[in-house]
Amino acid sequence: MTDVAERLELSHALLYRYVESKEALLELAARYAMDQEADLEAVVPLATPAPGHVLELLRGWFAVHATFPRLRSALEREPDAGAADELVGIIEELYDFIERNRLLLLLIESLAGDYPALAEASVNDRKRSYNDRLAAFLASRAASGGLRPLPDPEIAAHFLGESVAWFAQHRKRDPGAALIDDQRARSGVRDLLLSAFVPDTKATGMGR
Repeated sequence: MTDVAERLELSHALLYRYVESKEALLELAARYAMDQEADLEAVVPLATPAPGHVLELLRGWFAVHATFPRLRSALEREPDAGAADELVGIIEELYDFIERNRLLLLLIESLAGDYPALAEASVNDRKRSYNDRLAAFLASRAASGGLRPLPDPEIAAHFLGESVAWFAQHRKRDPGAALIDDQRARSGVRDLLLSAFVPDTKATGMGR
């Protein structure tokens, strides 16, 4: 609480007029990260939440916002000649999600040491589920010939997901990479991933 008060240039006592405790501050930060347009004045002063409340708040948010319909739709279809276009949509969908929700994802990542159960339940479980589904898609399209043969679809899924996450989120904290503008980062990682997975990248719409 003292660190936050200093960062905001507020007195320690004044901060307690907005939040009752460290746990209440965590909820307020989570609410802001989930919806930066929300009117948080309506909820302050914020009392200490019940145990598990912030976790349920995050679980509910992820259940609504982390649905990835393009990946789900691709998994529901039989493999055909459109694997490259499906992959473009999946990459763009994941990039959009991470870039749009970067603040929330960074907040949860920063809390992993103090609140491991929160990070595990709200992010890690969903990340594992997403990787499993992405690996299933990649394996299916590789088996049909739409994508390159993959010796390990699970590693391939992690490679794709972490590549997108680094460019959409983590590059912002790298002084050199932060100079790369958003559109160049997005198109660059997309085209490189397509060249890695698609046998004939000429037909993929690279550079859209």
